[in-house]
Amino acid sequence: MPRIRNWQDLKLYRADANAKYKHIDRLFSDTVDWDLIAFHWQDLMQVALSIQAGTISSPLLLRRFGSESRRNRLFLAAQELGKVVRTAFLLEWIGSRELRQEITASTNKIESYNGFAKWFSFGGDVLAENDPEEQQKRLRYNDLIASAVILQNTADMMQALRAMVKEGIAVNVADIEFLSPYLTSNIKRFGDYKLHLERGPEAWIRDSLFAGPAHSVRKPRHA
Repeated sequence: MPRIRNWQDLKLYRADANAKYKHIDRLFSDTVDWDLIAFHWQDLMQVALSIQAGTISSPLLLRRFGSESRRNRLFLAAQELGKVVRTAFLLEWIGSRELRQEITASTNKIESYNGFAKWFSFGGDVLAENDPEEQQKRLRYNDLIASAVILQNTADMMQALRAMVKEGIAVNVADIEFLSPYLTSNIKRFGDYKLHLERGPEAWIRDSLFAGPAHSVRKPRHA
């Protein structure tokens, strides 16, 4: 489930104009147009099935709705249905402390991963390529690198835990769930570059560096 920011500023919608709710009635404003939802219910289900089957993408659908939203009755019906879903979710969110804790914990994990993966993205957040396929490649490659580091971090932590148990240190299983594989302090982000100044340059480097200047020196000058 998503975590909705600034939920206290959002409207909750009554199921009926005459409905009154003890203690929380002031949270509600307008009423849901059930007739509009019922009239377009089959169309809404068809759209949902098309998205699920992949025959139409969500961004394309939103663009179509947005281009003629004021005249599109299906868009208005979807908007009314969205009011119902959001109101039900917010009521559950307000009334359940466990749900709030679960969603907050899940969201924090996602945000932690995004920050972790961003740390491996060289060059910042800018995608230099305009080609969507190339952009997708970069995102997937970045996820691949992040996943590889997560695997290594997990293996290292497991090894450390086994060493602690072997040394007789008590390890509380309940504490392990608070460990995170999103560690970067142990990673050399830019690798390890060692310079051996006592050695001369390799042949291919020496030839590349001096071939050009030597050729220009040998080249006869014109009067």
